[in-house]
Amino acid sequence: MDSSKRRKQILEKKKKIHDVIKRASSRLDPLSPFDSFRRYTKNDLSVYLEPGRGDRLSSSLKQHIRKLLKKNMEGFYGSDWPIQAKVKRKEMSSPDARYIFVRELRYGKAYEEGCDQIAGFVHYRFTLEEEIPVLYVYEIQLESRIQGKGLGEFLMQLIELIASKNQMSAVVLTVQTSNALAMTFYMSKLGYRISSISPSKTNLPTFSAKYEILCKTFDSEAKSVLENDGEPTKDCVSSM
Repeated sequence: MDSSKRRKQILEKKKKIHDVIKRASSRLDPLSPFDSFRRYTKNDLSVYLEPGRGDRLSSSLKQHIRKLLKKNMEGFYGSDWPIQAKVKRKEMSSPDARYIFVRELRYGKAYEEGCDQIAGFVHYRFTLEEEIPVLYVYEIQLESRIQGKGLGEFLMQLIELIASKNQMSAVVLTVQTSNALAMTFYMSKLGYRISSISPSKTNLPTFSAKYEILCKTFDSEAKSVLENDGEPTKDCVSSM
């Protein structure tokens, strides 16, 4: 194949991928194909899930998210937390940010309006990693009182369904290496793998890497690029 045809194919592929991400990001309610996942009522827990966007968060909701992030993550980041908190504040209100909010229910209904009943959230985005369309989970945060009840696994199952429905080739997420419980949850229970783009698999000095990038791939190209311990093959890379 001559270079001009090859270049044309690469450009067409890139456009197709960008169109897929644009279409996925434009969905008003990514939960609509999965109505059975809107409620979780198990293990003495009753919650309702609803979608959200980063550029439509109220001031009170932003504050609620910041408090939950600080409560759950400050210990894992240690002295790096002040810097990371600033990064997360910027990330959470991005127009690209998508949310699944966990609202507690009483007597089968959301018991009040506002933020007090929000007991957790997932922050994710549709984006590119190594030219592969992925759903990237930025945060999954739950109040301590609703942890250990199967909700985290339920939310990740929903995330994977949303990714597949929107033609994403993988789910990708970052975990602090100090968070042993989270590493075990994702890798042992849910089958995620350390990605080839994770610091431990690249030339980044190990002393400066305090996190791992995990992934679950859905097709052979994504597997080759994101799970390959060696260099990605030329056929799989058209050019975090």
